[in-house]
Formats: sequence, C-alpha cells, structure tokens
Amino acid sequence: MTQQPQEGFDRSVEDAQAWMKAVQERLQVSDNTQGPRAALEARLRETEKICQLEPEGRVKVDLVLRAAEALLACCPRDQRPEILARLKDIKAQWEETVTYMTHCHSRIEWVWLHWSEYLLARDEFYRWFQKMTVTLEPPVELQLGLKEKQWQLSHAQVLLHNVDSQAVLLDRLLEEAASLFNRIGDPSVDEDAQKRMKAEYDAVKAKAQDRVALLERVAREHEQYRASVDEFQLWLKAVVEKVDGCLGRSCELPTPHRLSALQDIAKEFPRGAASLGRLEQQAVGVIQNSSPLGAEKITGELEEMREVLRKLRVLGEQEEARLRGLLESRGACEQQVRRLEAELGEFGEGLRRLAREGLEPTAKAGTEDELVARWRLYSGTRAALAAEEPRVHWLQAQLTEVIGFPHDLQPLSDSVVAAIQEYQSLKGKSTRLRNAAETELWQRFQRPLQGLQAWKALAQRLLEVTTSLPDLPSLHTFLPQIEAALAESSRLKEQLTMLQLKTDLLVSVFGQERAAALLEQVAGSVRDRDLLHNSLLQRKSKLQSLLAQHKDFGAAFEPLQRKLLDLQVRVHAENGPQRDLPGKQAQLSRLQGLQEEGLDLRAQMEALKPLAQGNPNHQHRMDQLSSDYQALQRALEDLVDRCQQSVRAHCTFAHQLLELRRWIAGATQRLESHRGDSGPRDVQSRELEVERLVAEFPEKEAQLPLVEAHGRLVMEQSSPEGAAAVQEELRELAEAWRALRLLEERLRSLVRNWQLHRTEVDSGKKMVFTNNIPKSGFLIDPADPIPRHRHQANLLQEDEASHEDFAQLLSNFEQWLQVENSKLVRIIAMKTATARDLRTRERKLQELEARVPEGQHLFENLLRLGPARGTSDQLEDLRYRWMLYKSKLKDSSSLLTQSSPGEPTGFQKARRRGPGSLLRKACRRALPLQALLLLFLLLLLLLPVGEERRRCGLANNLARSFTLTLRHHGPPPT
Repeated sequence: MTQQPQEGFDRSVEDAQAWMKAVQERLQVSDNTQGPRAALEARLRETEKICQLEPEGRVKVDLVLRAAEALLACCPRDQRPEILARLKDIKAQWEETVTYMTHCHSRIEWVWLHWSEYLLARDEFYRWFQKMTVTLEPPVELQLGLKEKQWQLSHAQVLLHNVDSQAVLLDRLLEEAASLFNRIGDPSVDEDAQKRMKAEYDAVKAKAQDRVALLERVAREHEQYRASVDEFQLWLKAVVEKVDGCLGRSCELPTPHRLSALQDIAKEFPRGAASLGRLEQQAVGVIQNSSPLGAEKITGELEEMREVLRKLRVLGEQEEARLRGLLESRGACEQQVRRLEAELGEFGEGLRRLAREGLEPTAKAGTEDELVARWRLYSGTRAALAAEEPRVHWLQAQLTEVIGFPHDLQPLSDSVVAAIQEYQSLKGKSTRLRNAAETELWQRFQRPLQGLQAWKALAQRLLEVTTSLPDLPSLHTFLPQIEAALAESSRLKEQLTMLQLKTDLLVSVFGQERAAALLEQVAGSVRDRDLLHNSLLQRKSKLQSLLAQHKDFGAAFEPLQRKLLDLQVRVHAENGPQRDLPGKQAQLSRLQGLQEEGLDLRAQMEALKPLAQGNPNHQHRMDQLSSDYQALQRALEDLVDRCQQSVRAHCTFAHQLLELRRWIAGATQRLESHRGDSGPRDVQSRELEVERLVAEFPEKEAQLPLVEAHGRLVMEQSSPEGAAAVQEELRELAEAWRALRLLEERLRSLVRNWQLHRTEVDSGKKMVFTNNIPKSGFLIDPADPIPRHRHQANLLQEDEASHEDFAQLLSNFEQWLQVENSKLVRIIAMKTATARDLRTRERKLQELEARVPEGQHLFENLLRLGPARGTSDQLEDLRYRWMLYKSKLKDSSSLLTQSSPGEPTGFQKARRRGPGSLLRKACRRALPLQALLLLFLLLLLLLPVGEERRRCGLANNLARSFTLTLRHHGPPPT
C-alpha cells in the first residue's frame, strides 16, 4: 500500500539531488574571478542565469515535501525517522545550493564593479595624460622680453606642479591595479602595465622638468643681459651729465677747468666702447631666445646706445676745440675789463653808504611813533635801492660777456657776482625790515581789538552768571569783577577812539583796502563795547542794591546748617535693609538723590567761606560745618556702595532662580506628557525623550547649590520679612526639584516595566542573529495573499499573534531601524587615532549588537500579522533594509572603521583574512544558538516554502552594500 508513495518520494528526491548537483557543477565552473574582462562578464551572466533557476529548484524541493507528506501519512511509524532524515538532508542541500548561488554571483559581480571603477579612474588619468602631453609637445615659444619670459617660466612651473600633484592619483591607481591583479590576474593590470603607466608618467614629468629648466636658463640669461644694459646706461647717463656740465653759458667752471674736464671725459670713451662690445656679444644669445620683435627691440637698443656714445665723442671734441680758441683771444678784452672794474667800485661804494644810513641795526622800537619812523626809513632805503636797478642790469650784461672771454677773469667775475649778490641781499633785507615794521604796526593796532574780544567774552560770562545770585557770598564775589570789567572797558574805548583818528597813517602804511577794513572792524567793536558796557553798569547797580539788602554771616550760615542736619536725618533713615528687590532699587535711587543734594550744599558752603575770613568765630563755625559735611559724605558713599552690592546680588539671585524654575516647569510638563498609557508601540520615542531630559539633570543639579548660596547672601542683606520670603522661595525650589526627580524615576520605572513585560511575553520565542533572513513567510504572492500553508502556520501561531495595528507597528519598526542605523553611521565615521578611541568604538558596536534581538522580534511581529495586499512591496523593502543593517553591523569592525596608527586599514585586513578564520569566527558565535537553531529547523517543516519573486540584484547584499562606491565619480576607492 505504501509502495507507490515510496516510489514517488524516491523519484522526487533523486530529481532534486540531480538538479542541485548540476547547478553546483555549473557554479564550480563559473566560480572564478581570474581572466580577462570578457570572461568575467560571461561568468557574471552565467551566475545570473543560474540564480534565475532558483524557482525551478524550489519547485523540485516542493515536490519532495509533498511526496514526504503523502509518505508520512501512510508509512509505518518506524520508517518515519529515516524519511525525516532524508528530508532534512534535501533541505540542507537546498539551502547550501541557494547560498552558493547567491555568494558566487555576488563575488563575481563585486570584482566586476571594482574593475569598472578602476577603468573609469584610469581613463580619467589618461585623459589628463593626453592633455598634458599635448600641452608639453610643442616647442617653447619665443617671447618678447624679460617679463614675458618670466610669465612663461611661471606657467611652466604651474604645469610641473600639476604633474607632481598627479603622483598621488598615480600611486592610488597602481595600488588598485595591484589589488585587481591579485584577484583577476589579467595582463591589463599586471606589473608590466603598471610599469608602463609609471614610465609614461615619468616621461611627462621629465618633459615638464626639462621645460622648466630651459625657461629658467633663458630667463636668467636675459636677466643678466638686462642688468648689464642698466649698468652701461647708468655710465652713459653720468657721461652725458658731465658733458652737459661743461657746455653752455650756465657752466660756472673757468675755461681751463672746462677744457681739462673735457679731456678727462675723452679718456673714458674707449672703456665705454669696450663695454658696449661685450654687451653686443652677450646680446647674441638673448636674441636667439627672443621673438623677432624682441630681437628687433634689443638690436635697436644697442644701436641707440652706440649712436649716443658716438655723438658724445664728437660733441666733446668740438667743445674742446672751441675752448682752445677762446683762451687764445683773451688779450682783446682787457680794456673792457678795466671799465667794468671802475664801474664796479663806484657801485659798491653807493651800496655801503645805503647800508650805513638806512639799514644799520638800531634799538628796539618801544612806542608807536618810533615804529612809524622806522617804517618810513626802511621805505626810503628800499626806494633808493630800486633806483640802482638799471646799473645792476648793465653789470649783469657785462658779467655775461666776461664769462665768455677766453682769458682767466675769474676774480673780476667773482667781484661782479659779489656786488650783485650784495645788492640783492640789501634789497631783500630792506624789504624784510620794512615788512617786519609793517607787521609790528599791524599787531600794535590789533591789540585793542584782541583785548576787546577777550573783554567781551568775560563780560558775557559775568552777565550770565550774575543773572540770579541767591546768597551774599556770590554778591561779594562777582561785584568786584564787574567793577574791574567796567574799568577795562573804559581803557579799551580810549584806545579804539585814538585808532579811529589815525586814518591817514593807516592808509599810508597798509594801503586803502586794509585800512578801510580795519577802521570798519574798529567801528563795529566800539558799538558792541558800548552795549556791553551799559549792560554791566545796570548789573552793577542791581548787585549793589541786593548787597544792601543782605544780612550778616549768621543769616547765611543758619540755612546751610539746617540743610546739613536735614540731610543727616534723611541719610540715617535710609540706613536699613529692604524687603525685596524693588525696595532696594528705590532706596538706591533715593541715596543717589541725597548725594546730589550734598554736592549742592558743598557749593553753597564754598560760596560762604569768603564771608568767614578774618573772623575766628565764623571761621571755627565754618570748619565745624565742613567737618560734619565730610563725615556725612563718607557715610553716604559707604551706604551707596553697600546698596549697589545688595541690588546686584539680588538681581543675580532673581535671574538664576527664574531660569531654574522655568527649566523645572518645562521638564515637568514634558515628563507629564509621557506618563499616559499609550502602549508599547511608542516606548522607544518616550525612552529617547526621557534620556535627553535626564542628560540635562547633572548641569541643573550643579546650579542648585549656587542658587542657594546667592539666596543666603540675599537673606543677609534683606530685612527679616525679605529673608523669610527668600527662604520660602528656596524651599519651593527644592520641593519642585524633588518632585521632578520623583516623576522622572516613576517614568523610567514605567518604561522598564513595559520592557520587562514584553520580554516575559516573548520568552517562549527564539531570537536568532544572522544575516540570512528566513525565506519562508517573508514574501507575499499577490495572486494568493493568504495561501493554504500560510493559513496553517497562522493557525499554529494563533495564541502568540498580536492584534495591534499593522501600520503602527510598521512605522515604529522603521523609526527604530532609522535611529539604530544613524548610530551605526556615526560610529563608523568616528576617528580612531588612539587605542582609547578604538575601545570606545568597540563598546558602542557591542551595544548596537545587544539591541539586534529586540529589532528581530519587532520584525517577526510584522511578519506574523500578515500584511495587507498593498503593503507587500513596502515590507519587502523594509526586510532588505533590516538585512543590510545587520550585515553592515556585523562587518563594520573589519571593513568600514578606521584602523589604529601604523596598522593596515579595515579593507586590507578583510582582504588578508582567509576563509578559515571567518569560518572559525562564525562557529564560535553560533555555539550558544545551536539548540535553538535545531528547533527552528523543525518548525520550518510546518511553514510554507512558497514562490519568491525577486531579482538577483535584491539578493546581492554584498553589491548593495557598496552603493556609495558605485555612485562615486572620482578616483577609485582605496
């Protein structure tokens, strides 16, 4: 009866094993990364086709499962263990085959992608290489001058720097090529290809260096030539200046000296010609390395210097011949020289006479008449010197002729020049003395006006000050000043009146315009003086009448004494602590007002002191009053300082207390909002919020003693009522803080209780941490959202299923996964420069791994709920993200983190590890879970296998983990 099911079971097992063996043989043929790129692409396509055969194998395995179910239903009980064992082997071979398919395809695809990135970077390097080769291929272009050659050298240096900067990219390319060669063994990335790439780069670098060296030599040669040209031009300029100094009538040297100078200059011309010849030889190389226009410019410059040198030589020879002719014709001018000497003697005698009579120094003028007489004397002398102007012109003309005589008449020329200089000196001296006398007269006439301006300012101040004089000392102070100002006014009026009577003198000395302006200014000043004088007279009468009305010293002293006593009483009344901050601020304001009244009292005391002089009794009373005032002033200053300190302390305390109260109120409100029983689905967000709040507690708790210390200081500076109020505020603050702490502890206890409850509910369930997500039950067939086997599994797990909303659980898991992934990204980005950083990173990774079972439990809850038809794609994407997160977490310590200093990077470490070490590590981690794994495999017999519609790219978790690398558009990653 069981023979037919037994045959069907055996036949399905043989078919499944044959199919899996054939697939594994095809995979073994393609499981190789060595060889050219075309072969690698072919193997990639082959493995992709093999991965696409997975549904066919799954059908065969399903046939085995159905045959096993039929056989188990009718076979004897003693044959069931053997059937279950064969079934277990079939499923193990299937899992091994599927894993082999995925891993083989992933490995080949990763090598292909790595190769593609290398080719992109190599093409970029060769594009730069071709561009640089094209740039360096043309010969060096000839430039116009030194500046252009220096610019060309700078550009070549920039190109060389660009070539040097590409060395880093080349090293990275060579490193990637070596890495690829170890994996693929293709000749395109072998050592010969690397050497060729290095040789090509070295050739470009050599070209750039040769170009820089050539341009440096050309620029240096031109620079040396330019320095020689500048030196020769300086010599040529000096020779030109010497020749110009010996030519023309402006030369002051005698004829023999000029002739000797020209002969000395003629001796320097051969040396200049030799220097010019050396310049021409040096210019040959510079012309060869210059553009045609630059060569033409250098040639023209040399020709110009040669022409200048020739002209100077011809001019020197001509001037030398002319000077010799002048020396030979000196005898013809002796008669003219004697006439010039006679005229010169007469002219000199007349100058000495004018100097004795009109310019001899005299005593300093004291009166106005003496200044006028001196001005008239200097004016007459100046007119006499002006009359000698025609004779001076004749002497100058004769001096010009004497200079042109061929004989040596230097003494006579010097005498003529000295006479002319003496004349100019006397003329200038007479002008200066006349101007000085005129200036002194002007200042003498301006003194009354200046005195009147100062008097006007004084009179205005006196009128302003004496508008209202409240006490007797002020009258005694300002009345004498007004009388002195009136006397000064009368004196100034007399001087100004006398000045108005000297119109003719002013016109003769200063001219019509200046004299009219001065007289107009005097008239205006006189009018202003009259007005102020009348005002002072009226004010004097008023003060005199007020003085007559005042009493003696006692009448003025008693009000001041009463005012001082009143201030003392008011200051004593303020010497006491206040209740609150507004009271202290009002007290400070009142004390500052008392200080101002004290300053007013001091001014009145100073005004009263002149009345007490000469009377010992009055003086004693004033001294006593001053002593009391000083004591009051010191006490008031101390009181103001204490009040200011108290106000500052109270303000600080009030501000800190207010800030802490606000924070406690806000924290209490936020914690109260999390006390509601909103279920376990938002416990993660509530726990994060509580942690953020608790993190602020240490800082705020440290502020509590500071606030209490300020409060005690304020209590010491306040009244008993105020101290009691401050103490009550501190007590309320402490109670609020204790209440906040209690609320925080209750909320944390609530979160812990919920977590404990969740752990107890799920204690009977298994939690496996692996990157291979169970296939059954993960994907939904759109044509059959609730298959038969899935319905049976749900019936088996009906007691453990949750009735919560699927959408809410999905949102919670996505939020949890996003937070965990963000933490992992921050850990990967951490700098590990020291061993302490490495330990910190390892500890944080262990914390993330400890929370993986919790995430696995949340995800399995989603699977058990049975998603709706429209959410299957979303669940598939979430499944892949969860798988990718666990893969990154598992490999982060060896693939993505930075290594310690001096050690190879994580990528290199992973590349060096062999498969044996990875296997040993996996076995060590799996030991605690083997028992649970066996139970899980038994339960899988009751779960449907189903058909899974997915692309190979989705299963390729290794390729998807390199998403950032695939999107990179720069050099290949290292």
